[in-house]
Amino acid sequence: KILASMAYPRTSIYFFTLAASLILTTTRSFFATPTNLSTPYLSRSSTSTAPLQAEHSSQYVSRNVLGGDLACCCDDVRGTGIGTGYYRDGRCSTGADDQGRHTVCTIVTKEFLEYSSSVGNDLSTPMPMYSFPGLKPGDQWCLCSLRWRQAYEAGVAPGLRLMATHEKTLEHTPLEVLMEYAVDAAEAREALENLDKLRTNLEEQLRRDL
Repeated sequence: KILASMAYPRTSIYFFTLAASLILTTTRSFFATPTNLSTPYLSRSSTSTAPLQAEHSSQYVSRNVLGGDLACCCDDVRGTGIGTGYYRDGRCSTGADDQGRHTVCTIVTKEFLEYSSSVGNDLSTPMPMYSFPGLKPGDQWCLCSLRWRQAYEAGVAPGLRLMATHEKTLEHTPLEVLMEYAVDAAEAREALENLDKLRTNLEEQLRRDL
């Protein structure tokens, strides 16, 4: 009886310790700071004018429509300190949280801005809550891929820079069409020729190794 009576306190202490451990673990997990937030808006107040910060993966390298590294489109619009792009880092990079695919590095025109406003996409009015300075003719800005396509079909598509246009743009518009509006078309053709030479050299080397 004495031994039996001593077992109960030990059992109670065991279950109390287990419960306390579970509560502590759950509490730490609940209050821990997440390290993989998918949206850049979570760390900003609704009235902040600070540029958005991207959560880029070190395992992913952004590519342009030519297959090379994605160049900067504009990291300081008219001296405002605001960069273009969904992440406001100056590049037309995209991610799972960018549902609009802001991937086309455009040089906007007066004609395009007027058209865009007429179809319900006012790009001229500043919106500080989104770190958006409002665009003027000549500004370089990362436009939604489908918006550029819409303007193209309406005959008012703005010029663009291929080296700074993300490869995801090709899901909506073929490279041949983009080339027609590229201000860096000559540079792009040279880049494509160099890539073709590299592929040819690699194919020849693989054949020799067989």
